[in-house]
Order: sequence, then C-alpha cells, then structure tokens
Amino acid sequence: MTDTLMSRRQPSVWWGAMIICGTVVGAGMFTLPVVMAGAWFGWALLLLLVSWGAMLLSGLLFMRTSLHYPMGAGYDTLTKDLLGRRWAALNGLSILFVLGILTYAYISASGPVYQHSLNEAGIPLSTAGAKITLTVGVAAVVWLGTQGVSRIMTFCVLAKILLLILLFGGLLTQVNLPSLVSPAPAGESYWPYVLGVLPFCLASFGYHGNITGLVSYYNGNKPLIARALFLGTLLSLALYLFWIICTMGNIPRASFPAIVQQGGDIAALMAALRDHLHVSALAFMMSVFSHFAVIASFLGVTAGLFDFISDRLGWGNSPTARFKTACLTFLPPLIASLFWPHGFVAAIGFAGLFATLWAVIVPALLAWKAQQRFATMPRSLLLITLVMLFGVLNISAWLLSWLGWLPTFGSA
Repeated sequence: MTDTLMSRRQPSVWWGAMIICGTVVGAGMFTLPVVMAGAWFGWALLLLLVSWGAMLLSGLLFMRTSLHYPMGAGYDTLTKDLLGRRWAALNGLSILFVLGILTYAYISASGPVYQHSLNEAGIPLSTAGAKITLTVGVAAVVWLGTQGVSRIMTFCVLAKILLLILLFGGLLTQVNLPSLVSPAPAGESYWPYVLGVLPFCLASFGYHGNITGLVSYYNGNKPLIARALFLGTLLSLALYLFWIICTMGNIPRASFPAIVQQGGDIAALMAALRDHLHVSALAFMMSVFSHFAVIASFLGVTAGLFDFISDRLGWGNSPTARFKTACLTFLPPLIASLFWPHGFVAAIGFAGLFATLWAVIVPALLAWKAQQRFATMPRSLLLITLVMLFGVLNISAWLLSWLGWLPTFGSA
C-alpha cells in the first residue's frame, strides 16, 4: 500500500521531458537550416542523429554518476570529488561562461522583441524596461523551483509545437523530395561542409545543466530520470527534423547563399519561406512563436545556471538562499545587456568549444572515474569512449573552423 502511494506521488516523466525539450529547442533552431545548407539534407539528418545519440549518452553518464552523491550535488561537487580541483575550476568556468553568455544573449535579443509587443499592446516601455521586466519574471519562476519551471516549459513547448504545425504544416505537403535527396550539383560536393556543421548540432542538444534539478525533482529515481532525458531529447530531435524538412524541402539549396548574406537570421529565412506559407497571419504567428521559443530556452538555461551556482556556493535551498542565488544568476547578464547590448557576438563563438568540455568531455571522465570508485556504478567503457570521440571530433571541427580551414557555404 505504501509503495503504491509513493508511486502515485512521483512526478510525471512528461514534466522533466518538457524541461529538457524547452531548454534545447529555442529560437536558435532557426539557424539550423542555414548552417546545414552546405552539407544539405542527407548529411544534416545524419549529423542530427549522431549528435542526439552522443549528447543523450553523455547526459545519461552524468546522471549515473550523480546518483552516487547526495541529492542536489551538481557538476562542481562531482567534478571536484572525482577529477580534482583543477578540473572543477576549468569545468566551472566553462559552465559559467556558456550559461552566462546564453542568459546574456537571451536578455539582449528578447528585450527589443518584447518591447515591440508591449508597445503594440498599448504599454509604453523602453528596451531597457522590457529587459528588466522579462528578467524579473523569469527570475521569479526559477526562484520558485523546478516544478514551476516545468509547468511553464510544458505550456511553451506545447504552444511551440502547435504554432509549428499551424505555420509549417502546409509545407509538408509541398516538400520537394527530389530536392532533398538530390546529388550535389556538378563540380560540387556536400561532404566538405559536414565537419563545420557538427558544433552547431552539439549546441542544439545542450541540456546538461538541468540534470541536477531533475535528479532532485524525481528524488533520485533513475528510470524516471532516464526516460525524461530520452523523451525530452527525442522530442527535440523530432522538432528539428520537422523544421529542416519543411525549410530545405521548400527552399532550394541555391537560395541559401542569399539568406546567409542577409545575416542568416529569422527574418532572412522567413522572407525566403514567405511565398510558400499560405497563412495570412504569418507575421503575427511568427512573433508569437518567437516569444514562446525564447522564453522556454531562457527558463531552461537560467534554471541550469541557478542550480550550478547554488551547488558551487552551497547556500542551501531556503527562500533567502534561493533569492541570493537568483540575484547572482540574473543580475550580471542583465547589467551586461543594458551596457553592452551587442557585445555577445564575439564571445558566443567560443561557447560551443566550452560546451563540448562540460557537456561531453567532463561527463565521460566523471563516469570513467566513478566506475573505479563505486562498485554499483554500471560499467560502460564503450559508451564513455564513444562520447569522448564525439567530443574530440567537435573540438577539432571548432578549431579548424576558427582557423578558417573549413569551407563556409554562402559566404562572400
């Protein structure tokens, strides 16, 4: 009877999956068809599948390791104990850099969007005021805890799926299959562009900062956590595939260089799609979709940053402690976005490299060390090796791109 009551009280896998999917799938998905245009659909499909599998494995490796520690123990605690203080310091800097830069980017990019919407609704607000209002709202939700984040994530993800269907469902009936599977034009090849796409795919499945919160949320229930990770990342993969089929199946590959030269952003891509979308309220629906995409990723990223800072400082979980952690999580990126609204462009290029470290390399190393220390830790040398190889390949791709040794499709 007691076991039955306890099982009934377990949170649904759906809530955790929504946190993962909401974190992973954001406004950044609009860049995928643009950066994948050179490699085109076949390679894009393969790279997404490989990246999804590798990032899911790295998340599961971290989860297995974390279950051998007290509830709430995060990256810093595990890394310091298993790999030493130097690795912990390096890993901590990489997490703070990536999550901090993303938080800064979401505040900087979303402020003008929300200002425009509020002004149209008759609420006069400056860009700075919109940024502050949005940040305070998100901070309040994160301060309340994982349950509040998961509820809003669920609403945002479901809204995004519905809007995607409304916006692009008609495109599926217009997809040009020969264009998707056609060979490269004479004198060209798809494969030279493949390696340069890989870091973008890795960044498209970054959710590892949320695993600590899920372990606490599910009270260390390994099967529930694993299913939430699998379902959340699988739903993200499905949304990505749906998106690239709709875009690549309707926009010829030859049209993407012009999109790249126009900035490769949402506006440039949607301008190319406009002739194929038979929806009179396209502009309004795109605006609504962008709102949901940004707020979901904003919540997911900042929840992960909040958990890391809380674990690092060890302030506890009282309302006062959570308030202090929230201030450290949100105030620095907010202040930076107010004084340097466009400064993240130079730094964001390095985020992928640091993400490879803490979301791929470190989870594999932690699992390897945990196998040596804990007798109950599952032996998974093959999985660890595969994840490490994926990480090394991504670092190599990033360095080659940074050195300018990889071709860029559509660049002048």
